Amino acid sequence: MDLLLTAFAALVLGWWLGRRSRRGERRGAGPGLAQLRQWIQAAPGGWLIVDGEENVRLINPRAERLLQVSATTAPSLPPLPRAPLAAVCPAPEVEALVRDARRLGRPQRLAWQPGEEELELVALPGEQNWVAVLLQSRRSLEAQLEQQERWVSDVAHELKTPLTALLLVGDSLAARVNSGNVVLVERLQRELLRLQELVGDLLELSRLENTLPGGGLRREAVDLAALVQQVWNGLRPLAEQRGIRLESPLASLTVAGDPSRLHRLLLNLLDNAVRHSPDGGLVQVGLQESPGWCRLSVRDQGAGLSEEDRQHLFERFYRGDPARVRSSRGGSGLGLAIVQQIVVTHGGRVQAGNHPGGGALLEVFLPREEEVGG
Repeated sequence: MDLLLTAFAALVLGWWLGRRSRRGERRGAGPGLAQLRQWIQAAPGGWLIVDGEENVRLINPRAERLLQVSATTAPSLPPLPRAPLAAVCPAPEVEALVRDARRLGRPQRLAWQPGEEELELVALPGEQNWVAVLLQSRRSLEAQLEQQERWVSDVAHELKTPLTALLLVGDSLAARVNSGNVVLVERLQRELLRLQELVGDLLELSRLENTLPGGGLRREAVDLAALVQQVWNGLRPLAEQRGIRLESPLASLTVAGDPSRLHRLLLNLLDNAVRHSPDGGLVQVGLQESPGWCRLSVRDQGAGLSEEDRQHLFERFYRGDPARVRSSRGGSGLGLAIVQQIVVTHGGRVQAGNHPGGGALLEVFLPREEEVGG
C-alpha cells in the first residue's frame, strides 16, 4: 500500500467528515467538497463512507468493483443518499469492522475474501461516529510490500559487506596505533560502528513499516515488568558509568505480543531515557492497566521536550536540541521511529510529552490480550 497516499486520503476524509458534521446535511458545500469527490472517484483504492446509523453515504467506483456492487444498488456521488451498509455489503465481518473502529476509536484492519480476490480493509473512525473504509486488493498490496522490503534488504546487505571489511581494517589500525593517529583511528571506529547500526535499524524499520498491524507477530504472553528488568540488565553497565538508576514496578502485567519486538521497543525507550538523563539521574518506568489497554510509561530527568520535539520526535532521523543529550553516545536517529512502528504493529499508539515534575515522558498504549489484532 502506498502509505503516503493512505495517510493523505485519511486526512482529507477526516476533514470532509468534520465539515459535513458541522454543516449538518446541507447540500452545495462549495468547490472544496466537489474537488474531494473527484479525488475519491479517481483514487486507486476503494473508499466507502458510513455514517453513525450504518448507512453508506459515499462509495467510489473502485469500491463498487471490489465489492461487486451493481450501479443500480450502489449509492452514487452527489447527491448522497442513505443506503444501509448491509444492503451495499451484506457481510457480517465488514459490519463488525466498522463497529469496532467506532467503538475503539482507532483504525481497524480486516483480511476478507468475498469472492476469488482477497481484500484488505482498513476502517478509519471519524467525527459523529462516521467511519471511512479503505479497500484494496491484498494481492497487489502484498506485492508492493514485498518489493519495497526486498529492495531495502538488498541495499542493506550490500552495505554490510564493505562495512564489515572496514571494521576489520579499523581493528587492524587500532592494534598499530601511535600517539599521532590514535584520535583519528578511534573516530574511524566510532563512525563505522554508527554506520553499521544505521544499516541494521533501516532494515528493521523497513520490515516494520511493511508489516500490517497484527501481521508477522509471534504472539505470546509477555510479562512487561520482567521484560523491563531484562532489558535494563543489558543497559546497566552504560547506566552505572554515569550513576543512572532505574525505578520500575514490581507487579507483573501481561500483554499478548511478539517478545523480540517488545524487547526492542523497551530497549529503544530505556536507551533514549539514559542518553537524555543527567549523571546520577533516575529513569522511571510505570505500568498501568485499564479496561482493554496497558499503559507503559518511561520518564527521564532531562530537560524535557520542546513543542517542536513533540511534533517530530517519532520521525526518521529527527534530532532535537543537542543540549538535551547528556551522553556522548550517539544513536542512528531511528530508535523512536522503530518504537512507533512496533507499537502500531501491535495495534497500539505512542505519545510523547513532559512530566509535570520535569523531564520527558513517553507513553505506550498496548491492547491487552483480548484486544490484540482487533
